[in-house]
Amino acid sequence: MPFLDLPFDSDTMVAGLRPWIECESPTFDASAVNRMMDLAAYDLAALGTVERIPGRMGFGGSLRVRLPHPDAGKPGILISGHMDTVHPVGTLKKLPFRREGNLCYGPGIQDMKGGNFCAVEALRQLARAGIQTPLPVTVLFTPDEEVGTPSTRDLIEAEAARNRYVLVPEPARDDGGAVVGRYAIARFNLETVGRPSHAGARLAEGRSAIATMARKILEIEAMTGPDCTFSVGVIHAGQWVNCVSSACHAEALSMAKRQEDLDNGVARMLALSGEENGVEFRVTRGVTRPVWEPDQPGTMAMFEIARDIAQGLGFDLTAASAGGGSDGNFTGAMGIPTLDSIGVRGKGLHTLNEHIEVDSLPERARLIAGLLMRLT
Repeated sequence: MPFLDLPFDSDTMVAGLRPWIECESPTFDASAVNRMMDLAAYDLAALGTVERIPGRMGFGGSLRVRLPHPDAGKPGILISGHMDTVHPVGTLKKLPFRREGNLCYGPGIQDMKGGNFCAVEALRQLARAGIQTPLPVTVLFTPDEEVGTPSTRDLIEAEAARNRYVLVPEPARDDGGAVVGRYAIARFNLETVGRPSHAGARLAEGRSAIATMARKILEIEAMTGPDCTFSVGVIHAGQWVNCVSSACHAEALSMAKRQEDLDNGVARMLALSGEENGVEFRVTRGVTRPVWEPDQPGTMAMFEIARDIAQGLGFDLTAASAGGGSDGNFTGAMGIPTLDSIGVRGKGLHTLNEHIEVDSLPERARLIAGLLMRLT
């Protein structure tokens, strides 16, 4: 296995990853995400044909790179990753890039810039060694996964349909394992429409959109059960404290292991629309990630190859279905063999403690290089 001898070096990889982490790229800041795509495009420029795809719907653009190959244009391997993060610009002041022994910290380093960088480094080392992959390889980095991929789902699905396999370097599971299936996820937009009044002089004349939304949030979260979860994570309302708010907006998320359970949850959410005490409550459906059913033969065959590679690298790779969506939901649901969460080991994603294990950088780069060489 020649990829075992490739010179992956953790210190060199940390140094290469640092500019990516210090380029903050929250989903809703299209300019920031585009700056991150610039960095990735530069790192990939020596490896293949770089294409910048303009963004839409207010999001940043995407980056697609096709590596040269004798069978270019034929079905091959798609590496799919996202470059947006949940951390707003300025998070570096609270979570600066830093290394402490075998841990390295920074916004987006685990989810999922670390894994994306491992994929790029795997391709870079294979190219430097003059090793040709059996199948053509395409890299697609997108800008909006953290909000459900509303602007690039069709792009990902179209690219996946051109390929035989999909690799998604999302962060590894807690035990370092891969993901071979994902739960279904639905998002909802919530709105209450009340009646304004002066909160001091005419409080009784008003109908508070905020108060109704607060009650509805408790009702929604109480709907959580073993088959389907409900949570509200975003709320916006009010401008003046002396005015009874006439509008409130929120966003909710529901997750289920089975599509049938999610469909039932969607119906329950939509049924909440109506009027209460003079305040209208509206529920509209947002973006949805379909169930990626586990144990699909093609995916499990990929996993067996990955597990064999991992054993050669000195660790045991496990597999499971997982909650939390990724763009692997789409490609897996299409029936395309997909191996997800083959990215870095770490903890604290989406928090101010987000970090990775440094020694997982060369480990995962070797795993990805091995997959690129073994998949046929």
